[in-house]
Amino acid sequence: MVMAYRVINKRRHVGLQQLSSFAQTGRSFLGPVKAAKFITDAECHESMLISSTVRLLKGLDLTCAVGQLLNEAVQAQNGTYRIGTSTLLFLVGAWSSAVEECLHLGVPTPVIVSVMSEGLNSCIEAVVSLQVPIYNVFDHTDNTSTVYELERVDVSLCPFLQVPSDPGLLQEKHDFKDVTSQLLSAYSLSERHAQSLKLFKTQAKVETDKNTLRALQHSRYADSFCRKSALTHSRHFNRTDHSHWISRPDGLLEQCGLTPKTWRCNDLVELAVGLSHGDHSSMALAEAAVRLQWQRVYLQQANSVAPFVFDVSRLLTCCLLGLPETSACVCSGYVTVVPTSNIALIKELQDQPFRVILIEGDLTQSYRHLGFNKSVNMKTKLDSGKLPEDSAEELWTKSVLQVLIQFNVNLILVQGNVSEHLTEKCTHSKRLVIGSVSGSVLQAFAEATRAVPVVYVTQVNEDCVGSGVSVTFWTSPHDTNRNNRTAILLKTEGINLVTAVLTCPVSAQMETKEDRFWSCVHRLYHALKEEKVFLGGGAVEFLCLSHLQILAEQPINKENQACSGWLPDSSSWMASSLSVYRPTVLKCLASGWHEYLSAVMSNSATHPSAMEASTFIQHHVQNATNSGSPSSYILSNYSQLSGGVFHSGVLENVELVPRVYDTVTPKMEAWRRALDLVLLVLQTDSEIITGLVHTQINSQELDGVLFL
Repeated sequence: MVMAYRVINKRRHVGLQQLSSFAQTGRSFLGPVKAAKFITDAECHESMLISSTVRLLKGLDLTCAVGQLLNEAVQAQNGTYRIGTSTLLFLVGAWSSAVEECLHLGVPTPVIVSVMSEGLNSCIEAVVSLQVPIYNVFDHTDNTSTVYELERVDVSLCPFLQVPSDPGLLQEKHDFKDVTSQLLSAYSLSERHAQSLKLFKTQAKVETDKNTLRALQHSRYADSFCRKSALTHSRHFNRTDHSHWISRPDGLLEQCGLTPKTWRCNDLVELAVGLSHGDHSSMALAEAAVRLQWQRVYLQQANSVAPFVFDVSRLLTCCLLGLPETSACVCSGYVTVVPTSNIALIKELQDQPFRVILIEGDLTQSYRHLGFNKSVNMKTKLDSGKLPEDSAEELWTKSVLQVLIQFNVNLILVQGNVSEHLTEKCTHSKRLVIGSVSGSVLQAFAEATRAVPVVYVTQVNEDCVGSGVSVTFWTSPHDTNRNNRTAILLKTEGINLVTAVLTCPVSAQMETKEDRFWSCVHRLYHALKEEKVFLGGGAVEFLCLSHLQILAEQPINKENQACSGWLPDSSSWMASSLSVYRPTVLKCLASGWHEYLSAVMSNSATHPSAMEASTFIQHHVQNATNSGSPSSYILSNYSQLSGGVFHSGVLENVELVPRVYDTVTPKMEAWRRALDLVLLVLQTDSEIITGLVHTQINSQELDGVLFL
């Protein structure tokens, strides 16, 4: 067995190297200041500007097995949470390099898998102490006594992150004064922290209610996280139980005056500011969407005791090219674009309530619903001498128009495609047809107008028709985008639908703006759903780094070793291996956090080189480990955090420090997925190499027997 491991250490683990290579491409996506990338297609030589991990992987050649596994892990994270993909991609690369270092040092594969898995589980337990509970963030929504001012934000370091410079104009045009004035209230620059690279700071005097504080001190919000590793398919990972054999340092936060129970977030503005992560304009729109949904629920269910739930499915975007970024806003209703040929029709229908029908599927003559079986025994015969060649389409169009006239319908919302011939006929008869409408939009209009969606127009009856819908121009009819289309707003009373209008003068930046907006939306969504957040700005990663540093210096006692769950036939070998290699593996695992923090600081331009950032991090790690309680060190020194970067200045009042927040479950799931992927590739490579080694050994033995 020892000889086999020596052979493995001399061989190249191609899978781990491929993971590191793929992960390096997304290094610039970390931190509040993200650097966009241009991807050029080798075949058609077209370029695309991206700043998200998902779009990056779509542009890379991932035909190899490792690339497909990486893409599946990223897609799973994105499909479930829509955030955390950049963290996942970076840690995959960092931990792949860490595992390669362990192999180079001669650490057996089972030890690497065991120690890294248990080390990550121990970190997840430790970071619970940095969770901040969220309480009643909507209690201050209607408080209009405080007057805020909006200042122009300097975005020289980040040209894509803009804050509207003239929100008052949008308020007058779209009547969003109540919402916009509140969402923009937090985005003012603080002279006290003007030297930092954080784009904005908020200044608010916090008045703590003693009764509320006493209640918070007795609350329970800490969740324990214990998840068994899924990597049980390999002979290198044949554990029967996953009890945590890594011990934790005693005295986490009780020794510190700033316990987590005194840290809380009870204001939506503070929460949005903390979760903006440098993208303040997108977070302003996301916060406005939350407030619009809350106001609708509050007005309709004033006496309800049910908690408010932010429904992301009832939020959509409308991207308009060619308009200045200051035109972006959020409004209640459905904003979409129509061809400029419909301008005259919109002017006639503007601000007049009319009736609507909802079509699920395509509105074409040849469309049939899913599962439709065409009868093979029926034949259609037409006299070509009396009817034109396109008689079927013409007859179908006339029948549709008859239904619309019969029920006095002026608006048709279609989920799929629409016949161009029918659209032209409807326009001439002063009826508006809009296609490619999402299912959530149809459902929202069905609830608000009492319309019943149908598959075919022939199914329409009086009970299926909704009413009370009005249409108006979102902008001036003369303000058309580059595709000769103009934006309109469809609205009705009580509709549970919010549209975020994203504008950009440069088409290459539109996808980037949309991706960042949805990232902000889902950060708010998960924070409100879980009612807790992490202290951000690198605090969680710093705690993991310090925690692993302490664990690496602790010896393994026999009790923890006995409950590790290894099989009896390998317990003696594992016991000796763990005592020798455990500190090395933990330090390699910690190097991933160290590299992560260094990359964030380098991308944020707080340190000119990665070497200075690394030295700076190591200095604070040493201070944290020497204190005996890294969590207490972080909380007591959080006043020295400015956008997630330690600095030498000490502020007098820690409550005035603007906090940075991170989501809880998406972040930890990104960690788990990253490590699971790395260990899966490690074990797969080891299985292949070990099999080759055993094959070579058996071949040599066979040759020797034949030779004798």
